[in-house]
Amino acid sequence: MSQYTLTVNGQSRSVDVAPETPLLWVLRDSLDLVGTKFGCGIGQCGACTVHLNGTPTRGCITPISAVGSQRVTTIEGLAANPAQLHPLQQAWIEQDVPQCGYCQAGQIMTAAALLRDKPQPTDADIDSAMAGNLCRCATYVRIRSGIHRAAELAAQGGAR
Repeated sequence: MSQYTLTVNGQSRSVDVAPETPLLWVLRDSLDLVGTKFGCGIGQCGACTVHLNGTPTRGCITPISAVGSQRVTTIEGLAANPAQLHPLQQAWIEQDVPQCGYCQAGQIMTAAALLRDKPQPTDADIDSAMAGNLCRCATYVRIRSGIHRAAELAAQGGAR
């Protein structure tokens, strides 16, 4: 076991875990941040997507020892203001995007990076950025619609 101090959702958090422990399990089991989901365990489905310094990263295959001083952002910390939803979260509600909802935290985290880099993405931009995130319920059309709606909300000044 080793001691690690992480910056998670803007807060310094310390954990005592084995160096090879995946970030996903540190978040869920040690820090009780359960919004990030386990899907495949091999980094292929995207359910475990979090941000490391703003970059979408698969938490299931990222060992805690590789995190270092990078800022970790989970679905729980996505909104800049905890009292207000992120535009993607608002759009997901408005557009009734999820069916079972299992993959949606990873979908939203990937989409957040896309919108940060391309505030008005095309369908092709969305399809390309989201290609690595699988949805068992195949709500891809609603996911795309939700991303477009989030772009509109962000352009209007954010979610309400």
